[in-house]
Amino acid sequence: MKAFLLYETGAPDQLVLGEAPKPTLQKGEVLIKVKAMGINPADAKYRSSDVFIAAFFGNVRPAIIGWDISGEIVEKTEGADGFEVGEAVFALSPNARGYAEYVAVKVDFLAKKPANVSFEEAAAVPMAALTAWQPLVHGMKIKKDDKILIHAASGGVGHFAVQIAKYFGAEVIATSSAKNRDFVMSLGVDKHIDYQTENFWDVIKEVDFVFDTIGGETLEHSIDITKSGGTIISILGLADESLKAKAKDKNVKLVLWGMQAKGEDLRAITELISKGVLKPHINKVYPFTDMEEAHKQIETNRTAGKIVVVF
Repeated sequence: MKAFLLYETGAPDQLVLGEAPKPTLQKGEVLIKVKAMGINPADAKYRSSDVFIAAFFGNVRPAIIGWDISGEIVEKTEGADGFEVGEAVFALSPNARGYAEYVAVKVDFLAKKPANVSFEEAAAVPMAALTAWQPLVHGMKIKKDDKILIHAASGGVGHFAVQIAKYFGAEVIATSSAKNRDFVMSLGVDKHIDYQTENFWDVIKEVDFVFDTIGGETLEHSIDITKSGGTIISILGLADESLKAKAKDKNVKLVLWGMQAKGEDLRAITELISKGVLKPHINKVYPFTDMEEAHKQIETNRTAGKIVVVF
């Protein structure tokens, strides 16, 4: 089967189009013929980092990265209950190997593709939507009238976070550049802040929650505008001990959240997508042969919505 192979970490051109064995199914797995795959910032981090690749793949080379996929089930095994050959599905593949024609995935991590979205849109969902859903729903337990600040609201994770928060009735303040203001406002935010011309800490005070996807100075100032007893959840590392101390002094809970591949969460997200409540926004679609260009785009950190690659 065709696949992008990573022999050595580095720049996007380290992804080499080649041939790999078709996966052999284990009990409880289905074989998916991939139609589309979502490209995430995490993909670029793994592609470029010896540490990340070694932690995930050990000494196995070439590695096949890629986590977000959509496609059609072409084979199933004993124990793959609830899904049938021919069904359209999507998933976050916990073992990666998504940059390939075929991917084997346990049904625990699958969701059926809603009829109202394309394969491209479905592939844009898993990692970004789960990264937003789990902190807001399980961590913050976001609810009606909560006030939340969402940073980088136009990004892959951010645009899902806004929609999820609004679904649960929260008041949403969102940051992005002026260029993406109209897109962010279209998601239903209550207030937009252009981070290039305004300091959010000068504009707002006393929010219940902050969802941080940036870190650094942004995270530090987020502590200043979170009320006592409030919570900040960051999806980045919290290496700075001074920030932890600052949050503790203000009685602000500062949490690092790591996304997990959970089928039950993906299926909850799918239900909202099928109702039209959550809508994945695709910035650009690339053909499979242009994977290098897709990676160059995701590394600009200036993508509104998601990047998708199709066969």
